[in-house]
Amino acid sequence: MLEYGYFLATEEHGPAELVEQARMAEQAGFQSLWISDHYHPWNSAQGQSPFVWSVIGALSEAVSLPVETAVTCPTVRMHPAVVAQAAATGAVLTNGRFRLGVGSGEALNEHILGDAWPPAHIRLEMLEEAVLVMRRLFTGEEVNHHGTHYTVENARLYTVPDEPVPIDVSAFGPKAAALAARIGDGYVTVAPDEAMVTQFRKGGGGSKPVSGGTKVCYGPDEDEAVRTVRRLWFNDLLPGEMGQILPTPRHYEQLAPLVTEDMVREKVVCGDDADEHVAGLKAYADAGFDRVYVNQIGPDQRGFFDFYRTKVLPQL
Repeated sequence: MLEYGYFLATEEHGPAELVEQARMAEQAGFQSLWISDHYHPWNSAQGQSPFVWSVIGALSEAVSLPVETAVTCPTVRMHPAVVAQAAATGAVLTNGRFRLGVGSGEALNEHILGDAWPPAHIRLEMLEEAVLVMRRLFTGEEVNHHGTHYTVENARLYTVPDEPVPIDVSAFGPKAAALAARIGDGYVTVAPDEAMVTQFRKGGGGSKPVSGGTKVCYGPDEDEAVRTVRRLWFNDLLPGEMGQILPTPRHYEQLAPLVTEDMVREKVVCGDDADEHVAGLKAYADAGFDRVYVNQIGPDQRGFFDFYRTKVLPQL
């Protein structure tokens, strides 16, 4: 049976707002939380970028829902040994209800210290080595590692959960999906792509959980909802690899004219037709997903949670 969670967008909301949204999500009947991990928003209109690990600490006190980063890049901006410490503490604070979602990242967030932004195949190599390092540290034993991309000397995590933190791997293409199947405790993506789910399961993922994220814009005026999506999240509809290689929010803003309102109508559920919202989520069930996380675009968060509590989740 599909599990329904809420996707907290750190690019669009400040820390106090995110904690309040988590409370509303739990009250509305959502079963778990995703939270993005960014240094920058995708564009200036989104306007936020709180440090995710501080927010997770607050969430651990505010709600009882499981929490997962969607996703953290543990390879360039933050060394995997530091990410491992943050994740272990998050798991302890949430009494084991934390999962670490990881991915190969975007230049937007990861190049800020002046490091070169590697090509995709190197980023996947780095991600695989980072996961190895973090799994060793989650044991609570001293770790020494001298690898191709990372060095760890005499590192030990003293604050660790009873069970190692599960690591889910994000993937949008065949090579990354193969890596997720090989090294992940689960698979993370943002489209109901049945072929990718099948590849993950047949490639070694088996019955491990597959989780998806989707964005909607609830509101009584569908046209206004479409405009809100185009203004705040046009970047989600940009084609190709631009989402991985553009370095700053202003570079994304230069491409905003490529995304039309018709493209938004075709790709994003907008408005207050409960059947359309239900159908959008059922697509993930039909594609073989185990969990789907919904994000409401725009300021009408309370209206969204009331709508899903009364009109959408009861149908699911």
